Amino acid sequence: MNTFECYIVDDEPIAIDILASYLQRMDGFSVKGAFTNPVKAFEALQQAPADLLFLDIQMPELTGLELLRSLRRRPEVIFTTAYREFALDGFELDAVDYLLKPVSFDRFLKSIDKFLARAGKKTPEPLAAAALPDEPPHLFVRAGRKNVKVYLHEILYVESLKDYVRIVTAGTKVMTKETITHFEEILPAERFMRVHRSFLVAKDKISAFSADGLEIGKTTVPVGRLYKLNVEKAVLGSG
Repeated sequence: MNTFECYIVDDEPIAIDILASYLQRMDGFSVKGAFTNPVKAFEALQQAPADLLFLDIQMPELTGLELLRSLRRRPEVIFTTAYREFALDGFELDAVDYLLKPVSFDRFLKSIDKFLARAGKKTPEPLAAAALPDEPPHLFVRAGRKNVKVYLHEILYVESLKDYVRIVTAGTKVMTKETITHFEEILPAERFMRVHRSFLVAKDKISAFSADGLEIGKTTVPVGRLYKLNVEKAVLGSG
């Protein structure tokens, strides 16, 4: 069986790890190279083209769109980004698909199916499918030297602490050097809501709403003045 060789280009190592782990579960696919530096990726693609490129759009020095337009030989490309507004640009470059972060395994498989349809191949089964069922949506968060898996359905709230963010679940607290705006962008808006400059909460974890704030588990999360109207509409269904 032929193996499709893939490159992954993303300035976030966690995003690379997630896609690499997905590809490792697929028969007939291999990771030929992974780059956080788009310039290095461009050089590698010029010297040794691949069959499929997973390409982030927003990167320093060289955007994914610029990188692709600069290649003499363009591989099939699946764009990955946290920003919906770039979808049109991606499809104008004849992209196979456009994945919005965080990427679930189910959504990844749909992109692989589109790629194989172009290649005239049948979608392969994931390796060891019985032992590796599709997981609930999750993300990997850099905590010290480790990348910690956090399931979205377990998150209670996200709290900003100066240069760090604390992700709180019922059983754990994960600290990562990131901004709360970053998590506001990558977490699905239908499930999570910004309620304060320092807090982002899971809507389905809100047990009560009072003048003091939102009750989530044993914690009361404050509601900022600028967010109060939106919170009332979301929680109480007013307006």
